[in-house]
Amino acid sequence: MTAPPCGLLPATAAARPPGPVLRAVLAPVLALALVLGLAGCGPGEDVADDPDTLRILAGSEVKDLEPMLARSGVKVKISYTGTLDGAEQVAGGSADGEYDAVWFSSNRYLSLIDGASARLSTQTKIMVSPVLLGLSGAKARELGWQDGKATWKQIATAAREGKFTFGMANPASSNSGFSALVGVAAALSDAGEALDAAQVSAVTPELKEFFSAQRLTAGSSGWLADVYARQGGVDGIVNYESVLLGMKDLTLVYPGDGVITADYPLTLLASAPPEKRELYGKLTAWLRTPDTQREIMTTTHRRPVVPEVRPGPEFGSAPLLELPFPNRRAAADQLITAYLDEARVPAHALFVLDTSGSMRGDRIEALREALVMLTGADRSASGTFSRFRSRETVTMVPFSDGVGTPRTFKLPEGDPGPVLEQIKGYAEGLDANGGTAIYDGLRAAYSESLRADPEHYTSVVLMTDGENTDGASFEDFRRLYEMLPADIRPRAFVVLFGESDVAEMNKVAELTGGAVFDARDSSLAAAFKEIRGYQ
Repeated sequence: MTAPPCGLLPATAAARPPGPVLRAVLAPVLALALVLGLAGCGPGEDVADDPDTLRILAGSEVKDLEPMLARSGVKVKISYTGTLDGAEQVAGGSADGEYDAVWFSSNRYLSLIDGASARLSTQTKIMVSPVLLGLSGAKARELGWQDGKATWKQIATAAREGKFTFGMANPASSNSGFSALVGVAAALSDAGEALDAAQVSAVTPELKEFFSAQRLTAGSSGWLADVYARQGGVDGIVNYESVLLGMKDLTLVYPGDGVITADYPLTLLASAPPEKRELYGKLTAWLRTPDTQREIMTTTHRRPVVPEVRPGPEFGSAPLLELPFPNRRAAADQLITAYLDEARVPAHALFVLDTSGSMRGDRIEALREALVMLTGADRSASGTFSRFRSRETVTMVPFSDGVGTPRTFKLPEGDPGPVLEQIKGYAEGLDANGGTAIYDGLRAAYSESLRADPEHYTSVVLMTDGENTDGASFEDFRRLYEMLPADIRPRAFVVLFGESDVAEMNKVAELTGGAVFDARDSSLAAAFKEIRGYQ
């Protein structure tokens, strides 16, 4: 992995540079990048080998601390990654030499991977935030939880009975989602100790009842909160306390049977040279000063970790009861698998694929590879969890100067292997020729979505490498989209590739409530893999 130059920062909290970059809020981020670039290093300076710069591999959750870090007196360069991807990089050794430290919301999953502990050195907790349920004030009153008191078991019962709906980040992509999954499983199983494989199997039917109320998923806690704040559509969201406290008209429910808490340990890698250890020590000392801890608390709503700073009244006075976490990676992975294959509402993913003449050669081969990866060719943990899942429906809608015949694949419960092979064969047979009728392809996908099972979570992925040259226009698509019933309008996640029309693709994502992923200078396969967290 090659780190980007200093000052070139990811476009949003869900970004994972130098992989696909989710570009949802471009202008504010460019301004932030400029501030950090000036504070962190000189113009045009590449800090890859700069002994005065601390290179950090981080989860997107800590992105809101970037403005503060510019005043720390330590030059830092942060690259973002997903929780599982980051854990695998560290445990596999590929982070050594590329980064000096890692900063995830938790090191719990990382610590379960064989060999990971030897890659880590000093770990310093910076702040604390539990994962909770936030409900609209009206719904909390309706359920009798206006005082914020309930248990996960009571929440699960209300979910099973259809009394509320919620959104949650994907546990395979986001630590907030994974922490929520662990917390619910531990509480429902009455686990007095660490969750094991037998307990995961036993509690899966109850998890299925709980997640029957989930109507919104996301690849990151930040995107989840943004979508809920802008569009609603569900009664509440499961997220970090810090995120929920920053939102309007939410009642925070503190489960009386316990929570899983993020402690944000800034962790030095064992491979870091002595001069980077000094920078790490200076940065962590600054982050834990009373003044900095107060600023973290007031600006990000996270709890302080030093005794000199008293938590604010917004956190309440009740102590947090910590639920047990799996002590074996196999149990943690089994829990994620149970969520994806059995517990969650199954997905219906529609892929609108550019097969125009400009895709000939390396580009069509990259598209074939990206789709094949989703059939299980990527054997990493994150790759395994991002493949097409049991009970899922996948529809391919190819287009060039017209729309090809849509092809739908239904993956059965139990053994999806034969259908995965069919998808692989379909992907390997894609060819490129003709013009580019982007909006004809989108219109066809949204027409197909009308036939989707209402019990599935439906989304659209548009991949194109050029501008629209044939068929319908964006305005034609807008009119069709706005004619659809509001409750069955799938979000469109757009992948930029080649010479995509960035402005128009952003309009598609904005119209549908989706997002844009940039694969023009990185891997198309990585972009598709990242999008899976949103399906």
